[in-house]
Amino acid sequence: MNKFEIVSKYMSSQEVCAVRLPVRATANSAGYDFAVAKDTVVPSIWNLMDEADGFFAHKIPYGLKDLKTLTKNLGLRPTLVPTGVKCQLDPDKYLELSVRSSTPLNYWMILANGIGIIDSDYYNNPDNEGEIFFQFINFSPVDIILRAGDVIGQGIIKTYGLVDDDNANGSRTGGFGSTSN
Repeated sequence: MNKFEIVSKYMSSQEVCAVRLPVRATANSAGYDFAVAKDTVVPSIWNLMDEADGFFAHKIPYGLKDLKTLTKNLGLRPTLVPTGVKCQLDPDKYLELSVRSSTPLNYWMILANGIGIIDSDYYNNPDNEGEIFFQFINFSPVDIILRAGDVIGQGIIKTYGLVDDDNANGSRTGGFGSTSN
């Protein structure tokens, strides 16, 4: 059974009003529109780079581990925009997240990961209950505030296949990046 639910931390009387379950805008829409759960500022990448001036001046190649540490220490990460929503999916399904087609054109924002993949075992994970976030990078020259209720992206439920010799038997123990740990 595929269904959207509100994450429990948003169930207080004030916050639940801001969270909207995703809906399709028309009968032929493939994607479910996702809205922002609470006001979130997406800083301009140019402002972030100004703040980090000097750290990248020597232009040496960084390994993934070093860059992850530097990114975390400098706070140069994409902005995680909360939706307040989780999605229960059948085991052979995933939810593909993308920005609305007009978002880069009108607002200079893109998803940092191109598309987001929400696996069925992300639902109710112990780290964040499976809350769906959109990872944004703002290429505009100014910081942008996304207000609760702003529609920011869409999700399409898709089926995936497996190869004949697949033998995956691991289990998810957390949220973002937990399958690679």
